[in-house]
Amino acid sequence: MGVPVSITEITWRNRGACNGLDPAVFFPESEESAGEAKSICAECSVRLSCLEHALAVRERDGVWGGMTEKERRRIIRQRRRTA
Repeated sequence: MGVPVSITEITWRNRGACNGLDPAVFFPESEESAGEAKSICAECSVRLSCLEHALAVRERDGVWGGMTEKERRRIIRQRRRTA
């Protein structure tokens, strides 16, 4: 059994610009080929909720909240330094 999903999380996921799109778009082969996913995320009303979720659970793969894995790791490092 997986981790329970809160109602709040379900709500933002259902409102995401990515909802209903091919998930492969958000799991590009390289950082350089993440442009399509990032452009979809840039127009998304729940981008920040998505990004915070990915940071909180240390999501390793894909584009979440408009950020690649490498970009999310940078944010985590910056937050640790300022904490």
